[in-house]
Amino acid sequence: MSSVVSGEVPPAPASSDSRTLRRALRDLDVGLRTSELWLHLGWQDIKQRYRRSVLGPLWITVATGVTAVAMGLLYGELFGMDIKVFLPYVALGFIFWNFIQSSILEGAEVFAKNEGLIKQIPAPVSVHVYRVVWRQLIIFAHNVVIIVLLFVIFPPPLHWSVFLVIPAIGLYVLNSVWVAIVFGILSTRFRDIGQLLTTVVQLVFFMTPIIWTTQSLGKTSGGQESSRLKLVELNPMYHYLDIARGPLLGQSVAFYHWAIVIGCTVLGWVMALIVMRNYRARVAYWV
Repeated sequence: MSSVVSGEVPPAPASSDSRTLRRALRDLDVGLRTSELWLHLGWQDIKQRYRRSVLGPLWITVATGVTAVAMGLLYGELFGMDIKVFLPYVALGFIFWNFIQSSILEGAEVFAKNEGLIKQIPAPVSVHVYRVVWRQLIIFAHNVVIIVLLFVIFPPPLHWSVFLVIPAIGLYVLNSVWVAIVFGILSTRFRDIGQLLTTVVQLVFFMTPIIWTTQSLGKTSGGQESSRLKLVELNPMYHYLDIARGPLLGQSVAFYHWAIVIGCTVLGWVMALIVMRNYRARVAYWV
C-alpha cells in the first residue's frame, strides 16, 4: 500500500526462465555431459532387443546384409547392372538409409516410449535424445562389418576422398539429434505425427536412389539432365546418401551435395532450439 500511496511502481515479479534459449542450451549441455547415463541406457536397449537370441546383436548385421544382397541381386538383374558395381552401391545405400530411417522413426517416439524414465528420473530431456542417437551408432557399427566384406570382395577404386565419410557421419549424428528433438517433442503433443512420418519415410525410400541409380534416369538427346533427375535432386535424402556413399565407392561428390546437407542441418538445429526453448518443459506433462 505504501508504494501505491507514494506513487512508486512496485517491481514486477520475476518471470520464469523455463522458456529461454539459455535453458534450452543448458539442457543440451548438461545432457551431453551426463554421458554415463545415456551410454548405459543405449547399450541396454540393444541387449534387451536381442536377449536370449543365439547371435545377439549380430542379427543386425545378418538382417541388413541379407536384405542388401537380395535387393542388389534382384534389381541388378532387372536393370542389367554390373553386379560388382551395383551390389556395393545398394548395400551401402541400405546401411546409410537404415541409419537415417531409424533416427527419424525412433526419434519421433523417444519421449513417448520413455514416459516412466522421464517422470521418475530428474534428467534433462536431451539425455533421451542422445540415448536414441547412441543406439543408432551402435547399430551402424555392427553394419560396418558388411562394408568391410564388400571392400574385400569388390574392392573399389579408393583414394584420399574416402575419409570424407567421417564428416558425413558427423553430419548424420548432428541431424539425428535435431530430428529427435523436433519430432520427438512434437509427437508427444500430436501423436499422429509418428504415424505420418512412417508413411512419409516409406514413400521417400522409393523416391531416393537406393535400389536404383540416377544414371538409369538417363539424359535428354542434347546431353542435358532429364527432368526426372532434376526432380530427384529436390529430395534431400539423395544428397544425404551421396555424401556418405560416394566416397566409399571411390566417387567424387560435388560440393553442392555438402552445401545442401549443411544447410538442412543448420535449419534443423534452428527449429530444434526453437522447439526446445518453447516446449522442453512440457514434455513431462505431454507424455
